[in-house]
Amino acid sequence: MNLYEIENEILNCVDMETGEIVDIKKLESLQMERDQKIENIGCWIKNLLSDADALDKEKKNLAARQKAAENKAASLKSYLLKYLDGEKYKSAKVSISYRTGTSVDIAEGAVVPDKFLKYSEPTPDKTGLKAALKAGEILPGITLVASQNIQIK
Repeated sequence: MNLYEIENEILNCVDMETGEIVDIKKLESLQMERDQKIENIGCWIKNLLSDADALDKEKKNLAARQKAAENKAASLKSYLLKYLDGEKYKSAKVSISYRTGTSVDIAEGAVVPDKFLKYSEPTPDKTGLKAALKAGEILPGITLVASQNIQIK
């Protein structure tokens, strides 16, 4: 039975007109089942959050290893670029060649025309807004909304 069904069964144990308990043993049994169900769901949530934390740590470890591998590959590419000095290399396992590329270098203090500047969209500072509202500042269209956040430990 799920919690909704247990709640309905508990209501069926009580006469709604008189408030009298019809079946005490069934009511006690349903209360115990309800408590066990709630406890099990709480433990399941704790377990899932623990798994999510472990996965997050593993993701960070893998990201660090990825970054280290990418940096090492870039360092080795730079080493080969200097060593080969434009000379092509080919073997059964690897082929090294070059492509010409261009990039833009902007000198210190250079003035970039406005048509070549990119601007990002402004985003609201919700932390600042929250502090201002708590301090009593009135901001039309912006309100603090209270919510219930369940804590399971």
